[in-house]
Amino acid sequence: MLEKVDLKKMMMKEEYKQVAEGLKARLSVLQQSIKANKLPVIILFEGWGASGKGSRIADMILNLDPRYFKVTSFIEADSAERRKPLLWRYWEKIPAQGQIAVFDRSWYQDISVAKLEQDVDDGEIARRTESIKTFERQLADDGCLIIKFFLHISKKDQKQRFENLLSSKNTAWQVTDRDLKRNKHYDEYYEVLDQMLTNTNTDYAPWHVISSHDKNSCMADIYTILVSSIEKAIAQKREEYKPLPPESPVILSPKFTLVEMPKLQDIDLNRTLSEETYKEQLKKQQAKLSVLHNKIYKKRIPVIVAYEGWDAAGKGGNIRRVAAALDPRGYEAIPIAAPTKDELAHHYLWRFWTRLPKTGHIAIFDRTWYGRVMVERLEGFCTSEEWHRAYQEINEFEKELYDWGAVIVKFWLHIDQDEQLRRFTERQNTPEKQWKITEEDWRNREKWPQYEVAVNDMLRYTSTDFAPWNIIESNDKKFARIKALRTLIHAIELRL
Repeated sequence: MLEKVDLKKMMMKEEYKQVAEGLKARLSVLQQSIKANKLPVIILFEGWGASGKGSRIADMILNLDPRYFKVTSFIEADSAERRKPLLWRYWEKIPAQGQIAVFDRSWYQDISVAKLEQDVDDGEIARRTESIKTFERQLADDGCLIIKFFLHISKKDQKQRFENLLSSKNTAWQVTDRDLKRNKHYDEYYEVLDQMLTNTNTDYAPWHVISSHDKNSCMADIYTILVSSIEKAIAQKREEYKPLPPESPVILSPKFTLVEMPKLQDIDLNRTLSEETYKEQLKKQQAKLSVLHNKIYKKRIPVIVAYEGWDAAGKGGNIRRVAAALDPRGYEAIPIAAPTKDELAHHYLWRFWTRLPKTGHIAIFDRTWYGRVMVERLEGFCTSEEWHRAYQEINEFEKELYDWGAVIVKFWLHIDQDEQLRRFTERQNTPEKQWKITEEDWRNREKWPQYEVAVNDMLRYTSTDFAPWNIIESNDKKFARIKALRTLIHAIELRL
């Protein structure tokens, strides 16, 4: 892609002024349309050192209302960031609906300079490249506009700019030994960067490679592309929406191996434990888990435990028995309620990406990202197209966590309708438990058949070989607690 760029492209000052004036005004107006249409926008700048990324960004944002954009400069990940998944720090910064995020460098440094400077092998570069493409596709599918610029200059031009900066003590600090080394090995970096651009140039997030030799020409191209891309995105957003029929088939990538799961109606719920056996096993299994918690901390293995289940299935009590075995400094129990206003303005996975544990720590989610294909599906909080797409997105999310090194343990706590009614009635008639029962619980109970269909679909489409579902028979809470502990212990032992 780089060889196609005309590095000698020039534009005289008067011509630039004439062209840019209208584009700048249009960009300012479009920012209001972005806000009105709730369009999230990412404007990403990559390019050679000394290609002018900072000054181009500075010029561009002069035309924008600072209340509705934020500039983030990404440098090499620090030690804390390296204890999270590769894409975690970028997910944290994605814009809300109606906002613009401007990135000075981005996730692309993890597949470009990383290959030459961090001893990352070709296999890992290929994996990261696919992760980035998946990330961008998920954002684009959710309605985010991604505009990617690569500012290109020649080796000779770059060297001259470095020399100009070094000639003054006021600017010499801007040039590092690494910058000079990169210029010396320009051809090697050229090959890697060109491959990166080619491999990640997609329909949903295309690259715009621009000559940055001449500032006027460069800024004219940037403004033209910004205005054109935003106008097109807003026009598409205003097009009449054609809903996907709910009965449409779910389409999954063949790259995932699914684990066959039984349907809920075929689960034997007559599994019990005596009180004596329960107490004995609880003590034994908690002691095992406590030892394992120390081991995963030392080996920096993250663990993610996801709890889903019927209302009143005993998730809270089950979580408490797991947590009782853990060092409180090394785990967090995360209750997931209805999304806040800010969470609703982001991609639905955003609030889960931002709550992931550090390496060596455990995150226990009380309800999870699977709300997308259950309550959001049935209550109409997302479109049919969105929940159909979510099975693939969730598998991709969990694969990212698995590739990062996480142990993923997913529980569905299963009870029958009679047991749920008994527990609901007990809660309602017990003053200290009444806070646990709401009108919404009763309404959800009336939709049991619809929820059962949704849960069976969830188990069918998202039980993968790297993150399988575990159905916990929970009519007897004692049996359920011990089975969950044993399942979690087994998963950790396998990884160790």
